[in-house]
Amino acid sequence: MLEQLDFQNLLVIDIETVPQYRTYQELPQHLQDLWEQKTAYQRKETSAADFYERAGIWAEFGKIVCISAGVFTSGDGISLRIKSYCCEEEAELLEDFAAMLKRRPANQILCAHNGKEFDFPYLCRRMLINKINIPPQLQTFGKKPWEVNHLDTMELWKFGDYKNYTSLSLLAAIFNIPTPKDDIDGSMVGHVYWEENDSERIKTYCQKDVITTAQLLRRFRGEELISEENITYID
Repeated sequence: MLEQLDFQNLLVIDIETVPQYRTYQELPQHLQDLWEQKTAYQRKETSAADFYERAGIWAEFGKIVCISAGVFTSGDGISLRIKSYCCEEEAELLEDFAAMLKRRPANQILCAHNGKEFDFPYLCRRMLINKINIPPQLQTFGKKPWEVNHLDTMELWKFGDYKNYTSLSLLAAIFNIPTPKDDIDGSMVGHVYWEENDSERIKTYCQKDVITTAQLLRRFRGEELISEENITYID
């Protein structure tokens, strides 16, 4: 599986998102009304205010607070280099990430777990909202499906099955990919951002997902995992 894929033309990414405002009460009134309409089906009997902690899932009501990207390199064995983009201002981190993509080949393959449904469209939507030109690697308009260089490890695992979602944590467990005991999970990112103001914890969590996705690709191809000493972090 994936034998034809050149890992060195691959960029593994993960994003972390939070609600745009600390609390539902801080939302402007017209956005409160639109939030209630948008989430009526999902929240059922839960109030719009109580459901707002999940607003980071929607690009219209959330924002990106961290993007981590990993590239495979060769030398004395396969290595992984990771760089993260974290900033108080979403527009700034998106600008930096977009600038990095524009310096890379236009046919660079982007990979993420559930990326086609979440990471890639979320990035595009937030770039448009922040008046940032979408880099060629993220553009899909006017392209045929096989011209879009997006790889999704969750889609690969489905093998054409559309019925369910498989988490990255579950795949890591069944493929014996060791991961450090998580300090936080995705449901806690908003609290860590708004209440604890701890971007380093969020960055670490984001980087772990990039590493796990990269290791999963190695497992999908029947290859050995990248050793910890061959994973480097770039400031």
